Amino acid sequence: MANEAVLEVETELPIMFTCANDTRIEKGAILTLSDPMTAELCTTDGAVVAGIAAEEKIANDGKTKIAVYRRGIFKMLAGTSITAGQAVDTHAATGATNEVAAAPAAGDSVLGLALETADDGHTLLVELNPRVRDIA
Repeated sequence: MANEAVLEVETELPIMFTCANDTRIEKGAILTLSDPMTAELCTTDGAVVAGIAAEEKIANDGKTKIAVYRRGIFKMLAGTSITAGQAVDTHAATGATNEVAAAPAAGDSVLGLALETADDGHTLLVELNPRVRDIA
C-alpha cells in the first residue's frame, strides 16, 4: 500500500477490533471506528479514528478480528502543511489514502499530534492518540 503509516515507537500494544471478513486491510492503514468496536478503512476527512492496522487482513480469509494500534509514534504522509505541535486528522477524501492534515480548530476528530513540521507530500512523525474533538 502506498503511504502506509510506519510504526517508529511502540508505546502500547495493539488491541483487537472487529472487521468484516470480506474486507482487505493492509498493515499501516488508518482505520475508522464504527459500532460495535469495528474498524474499517478510512475514506473520509476528519473521520473518527479507530487506530492504525498492526497487521494485514486478507479479504475472505475467515477472520473477523484485526489488531489495531491506538497509541504509538508513526511516520506518516502530510497532505497539507503541518506544524509541529498541531493536531492532525484524516485526509482521505480530499487527499491520498492514509494522508494526514492539520485538524481544524473544532469539529473534526483528531488522529494525533504532529511531532515534526512537514510540507504537503512529505513525511513527519505523528503521535497516534485518536479522540473526538468537541464542536465549538
